[in-house]
Amino acid sequence: MRNPLIAATLGLLLLAGVTQAHTLEATSNMIIRASQRTIDFTSDTTSSIRNSKIVREAHDDAASFVASNGDIRGAHLEAAFNTLRTRVPEARDASDQVLAEAILAL
Repeated sequence: MRNPLIAATLGLLLLAGVTQAHTLEATSNMIIRASQRTIDFTSDTTSSIRNSKIVREAHDDAASFVASNGDIRGAHLEAAFNTLRTRVPEARDASDQVLAEAILAL
């Protein structure tokens, strides 16, 4: 009587372990896919911003802005700030200094 009970218990534990492994695998796959979509979006956004003529033309103005601690503000830089804040949600709350440094880093 004890052997069938032990066998049934072990069988249930094995089944629960397999189910848990499948759930973990499915969750991991969802997280990986979501991360890939985020990376793809970020990469696409960065590439489109990097290729933006307005942002590229602001490079020299951004260098002057950073070097002068914000005292020198060129028209190209102002246009780039507007473009970045329109296209990139994270840039809406960023300071002008941070955006100028980001333009230099592109």
